[in-house]
Amino acid sequence: MAHIYVYSPSGAVIDRRSFHRGIKRLQALGHEVEVDPDALARFQRFAGDDATRLAAITRAARSGADVALISRGGYGLTRLLPSMPWDAICRAVDKGMHWVGFSDFTALQLGLLRGHPHAVTWAGPALCEGFGQLTGSDDAAGEQPDEVMLACFSDLMAGTGEGTGWQLPASDRRALQGRPDLLAQHATLWGGNLAMIASLIGTPWLPSIRQGVLFLEDVGEHPYRIERMLLHLLHAGILAQQQAVVLGQFTCYSKGAIDRGFSLATVVDHLRAHTQTPILTNLPFGHVPTKVLLPVGAATDLVIDKGEALLLWGHLH
Repeated sequence: MAHIYVYSPSGAVIDRRSFHRGIKRLQALGHEVEVDPDALARFQRFAGDDATRLAAITRAARSGADVALISRGGYGLTRLLPSMPWDAICRAVDKGMHWVGFSDFTALQLGLLRGHPHAVTWAGPALCEGFGQLTGSDDAAGEQPDEVMLACFSDLMAGTGEGTGWQLPASDRRALQGRPDLLAQHATLWGGNLAMIASLIGTPWLPSIRQGVLFLEDVGEHPYRIERMLLHLLHAGILAQQQAVVLGQFTCYSKGAIDRGFSLATVVDHLRAHTQTPILTNLPFGHVPTKVLLPVGAATDLVIDKGEALLLWGHLH
């Protein structure tokens, strides 16, 4: 099985039970798990000060592991971007190491893609949120991470993952009428956390991807803030440069009486009215248990087949 290196590049691990539960679950799957010596360090809200976390990233890159897996997201990688060991990370990727994470990890993924366009990383689970999560089962012994996420991770370990698919809602199918079934061809797949991407606009760490497929997700953001960030991407010209935009899951927000019908659905409708780029929704990715793994930086095709969207990458390599 795989050698997995667990490290903490962002926020401090607060839920140590989920951390240790995640380690045990990976070991139960047959993986060798190596834990960075500072994985549980804490400085203010971070998993150690900036120098500590940079050193952890460097150790991960030099570990020779099959997978470098973040313990959790949160916030912290933005502070490290000017000093990131990009070349060491790229060399590790070239040797076959899979870098896996999401949320705040988006900053590392896109910064790497900007400087090393051939380096593919994986948008996927973190240790605590993915492998250490509780499912709500009454039987503690039977509590397991999401089956879809586990299957996608297993495919990554086996080198057999070739794509992913999901059902499109009726609103998407109506919006796509008249468009070809092949929405995107040989397009660079990129994206991640919407707030992180919006914060990178105008910096040296946002890749300039043309004719790509951009996927987005977020957590704890009200629909009006989601719209504001999407409009930022629209007015910056980023959406118009893509073959397609795919929206994942936007979770953990509350609407108020002032909204009066304003919702995520109206955000999508408004965005569609202002761009010719096709916009799909319902991608199973984000701060949710059911999460597919996506190769950031890989060439992909996006196909619509009988109400299902298919992101395919295996046949292009």
